Formats: sequence, C-alpha cells, structure tokens
Amino acid sequence: MAKNINWQQKLNSYKEQTLFKLLAEDEKRFLEELFFTFHFSYQEFLQLTNTARDFEMWGHASLSQWIKNEVLPSLEQAPGRTPREKFFTVFNARLHELKSKPKSYNGFKGAVPKAIHPTKLVDQVSQKNIFGWCPVASEKTVCCNLRTIDAVETCSYGCSYCTIQTFYSNRVVFEADLKSKLDKIEIDPARLLHIGTGQSSDSLVWGNRNSMLDDLFDFARKHPNVLLELKTKSANVSYFLENDVPPNVVCTWSLNPQIIIDNEEHFTASLTNRLKAAKKVADRGVKVGFHFHPMIYYDQWADAYPAIARQIMDSFDPDSVLFISMGSVTMIRPVIKQIRKKGFKTRILQMELVPDPHGKWTYPDEIKIEMFKTMYRAFADWHQKVFFYLCMEKADIWLKSFGFVFQNNEEFEEALLKSSFEKIGFPEPITA
Repeated sequence: MAKNINWQQKLNSYKEQTLFKLLAEDEKRFLEELFFTFHFSYQEFLQLTNTARDFEMWGHASLSQWIKNEVLPSLEQAPGRTPREKFFTVFNARLHELKSKPKSYNGFKGAVPKAIHPTKLVDQVSQKNIFGWCPVASEKTVCCNLRTIDAVETCSYGCSYCTIQTFYSNRVVFEADLKSKLDKIEIDPARLLHIGTGQSSDSLVWGNRNSMLDDLFDFARKHPNVLLELKTKSANVSYFLENDVPPNVVCTWSLNPQIIIDNEEHFTASLTNRLKAAKKVADRGVKVGFHFHPMIYYDQWADAYPAIARQIMDSFDPDSVLFISMGSVTMIRPVIKQIRKKGFKTRILQMELVPDPHGKWTYPDEIKIEMFKTMYRAFADWHQKVFFYLCMEKADIWLKSFGFVFQNNEEFEEALLKSSFEKIGFPEPITA
C-alpha cells in the first residue's frame, strides 16, 4: 500500500510541474493509467504531456489513440530490459517518424493566438540602452555583426515562432525620448555600420507613432555611413511614399508562402500585399531587401519558396535590392514552453528539433541545407547582382548550401556593407 501511495504522490507532483492540467479530460485519465502501468520518471512524464499538448495543437489524433494504435501493439518485440524501456523505445521511434516528415497544412487552420495580441500602448521614458548588438551575434556561427536599435518593445503581430512573446508583456512600450537617445549613440564616422530596428518589434507596423520614423530618418541623415534597416511583415509604407527617405535607409520584408502566413504569422500582411508594398517603396528609389527567415519545412516548400523567388525576380530590378537572406526556424526553450502553454492551433512544433551551436532548437542540418540550396539556386540569375547570405548558420552549412563561406564575421560584415553601399553610394570621405 505504501508503494502505491508513493507513486500517487509522485504523480501528483508531476501533474503540478507539467502541462497536465491543460490537457483534455480523456487524455488526463489515459496518462494516469499509463503512469501506474509503467511508473514513468518525471522527464518521461513531461515528454508525454508535452507530446499530448503538441498533438492537440497540430490537430493530430489524440495521444491516447496514437499510443494505442502505434506504440502498445509493438511493445512485445521491442528491445529493452523493462516494460518502461520497451515503451519509450517504440514511442520515441514512432514520434521521430512523425516529426521528421514534412508537415502539411492542407485542411488545417491555425488559430489566432489571442493571448499574444498586445492590448495597451504606452509611451515611456526608460533608462534602457536602446543601442546594442544583434542578440544572436556569435563566433560560433557566421554572423553579419548587425547592431540594433530598440525603439519599441513588443509586436502587435502573432507569429507562432517569435521570440518576442517570451521577453515582453502584452504592453507595447514606445521610447518617449527616442530622439534624445539616438543623439547620444556614438558612431565612428569613418566606419561603415549596419543597424537594424526590427529585433524587439516590427519596424513599420506602428507607422510614425510618437515621431518614431522621423527620429530614425534624422539619425540616418546624421550618419550617412550607417545602413539603417527597417524590417517588417506589414504593408504600412505610407510614410516612405509621403516623405523624403535618406539613401542609407533600406526597407526589408520577411517573406513566407501564403499558407504559412495564414497559419503561423497571424495579423500580418499577406504575401501579395508585402510584395506590393515593397514594389511601391522600390519604385520611389528606396532600396529594399528580403528575408526568407524562418523558412518552414512543410510538404509544399520545394515549390512554394522558389515561386516567391520568381515573383521577386520578375517584379524588381536587382539594383533596387540590397540583399536577400535565408534562415530556418530556431527557437529557445522559453518560446517552446510558451507555445505549448497557450495551446493555440499551430503546427510550428511539428518538426524534428535538434540543438544548434547556441543551444537553441532548430532543424537538422540536412533539412536546412536542402532548403537553402534549393532557394539559392532559384535566385541563380541574381547571384552576381544581389548579396545573399544565411542568418545564424554554421560555416559548414554555408559551404554546402551556397558553395562558399566567409572566413570570419568581420569579413562577412565588410562584404555585406561594401555590396550595399556600392548600390546606395558611399558617404563622402572624412576630412580633417
């Protein structure tokens, strides 16, 4: 009897430390029965509850039904010294088979993640330093040494994979003294620099609220040696069409196939509207760029992404495009935890997750290489006309995807800036 009480106590403890309470009642009962049959460890029970939550979000058959059909019938022949070992040998093998296949969005409808949508806009004077390095800059991967300006905290969009949702609350905080802080940023006038503004929020979704774009454009005019990038998933480009834009400002768009936008990038502009907005900006003489980041591995990716490449090459003059980047889904553990906790309909976690050099979770190398190589080939006619790069990837992936790699981050940064300013026009040399 004491032993049974002990296992009951363990189960009660596990329930409190996992997402067990968020599961459907039938799934709870099934996992309880399974627990008393196999006496799972905490990590094993955590894996089961996380998988049950994933299946709910993916619109997959319930975990209980899947285990009954795919796992339990194979236990007798499975390797392992104990029933528990046999169970997880089969369970992990079947789950790997499921996650390693490209997911499908046919017949699926990602739900709008209501909990992500911010509800309050605040102007705030803060002591925060708004100027810094890209949060993923590292010597472990080939990085462009991007600097960042955080003019706003929190984004109004609801992209399922986004890191912003774990760092900030549902308040959108605007720097009330942005101009003063921009004026205090020390920039070496003799050095070219790439600064982005889309790390803590979308750069254009808020328009010129609080004179934010006025201040950023003044900053760009003051520092002609700075390539100032405004990155967006919006079509909100009226400010660019109605105002003089400094030549060293580049407006860039994150792009994905429409089915990914529909299911994983909630509240954002459609692919068509993003490209139309980019064309309007480019036709005004403003330089643009495109980021295929994150590229999503799903059953139609090999046709859908090259189709976007063809749209871009058919619509844009390569002289108007400064760069095109590619990157994969990469998530930190808190993001994965938040996705499961919120439980909205998404298939973003229906993927094989492996650690990258920074300890984040991403696709296996072979999937990345296949996707990047395919997309790079789709842009073959532009290889000598536009600067292409990978974001946050190892040198080996560069070599196998692009056929070349920069020797270090400084060489990468120099090449990107040289290519960009050759199209923009280099600033006047500094004279004594």
